Amino acid sequence: MALDKPKDQDDTHKVGDLTFLTEKGFMEKMKPIKVDFSTMGFSINAGIDFGSAAECGTCSSSSGTCGT
Repeated sequence: MALDKPKDQDDTHKVGDLTFLTEKGFMEKMKPIKVDFSTMGFSINAGIDFGSAAECGTCSSSSGTCGT
């Protein structure tokens, strides 16, 4: 996740006061996806295996939670 401005190749998803941008077609690869926010930051759970990248400490995937 990163702060960004919309580009032509992005889809925009508005949830409450937040706007999420994804590359077109990316959501289909990630389904199901859930983004949560807590005092520790954002947590992303997705239906894609991030492999070794899932051990980053800032995200999670269906194969496990980072930082555990």
